[in-house]
Amino acid sequence: MLCAPIMGQIAALEALRSASEAKNDMVTAYDRRRRLMVHGFRQMGLDCFEPLGAFYVFPDISKTNLSSETFAEELLKEEKVAVVPGTAFGPSGEGYIRCSYAYSTEQLQEALRRITHFVERRLSKL
Repeated sequence: MLCAPIMGQIAALEALRSASEAKNDMVTAYDRRRRLMVHGFRQMGLDCFEPLGAFYVFPDISKTNLSSETFAEELLKEEKVAVVPGTAFGPSGEGYIRCSYAYSTEQLQEALRRITHFVERRLSKL
């Protein structure tokens, strides 16, 4: 029979008792990042559902006329920004990319700037 070591149990109990301020700070920070990302993609002209949980957005990139995989590959090559093609989550993910917002606000702003340049170039070719 296995169980968690007593020291780990004590540490977990203390975290539950005293970490509410840190938890609230993180919730606030992630909420700000979530809104930044959703707004950023919408400013680019890409539809983006506002998630109510997790720390990912799933913007619709179909306006670019690129497949999810091509979008992700070319964005990485041209702008050095990594995203996950929506098709990694099944066939219904085609036309979408998955982007994490578990980064600093500064990093997210830079990523959005680069993605905006990429999307603008693609849309100007249509």
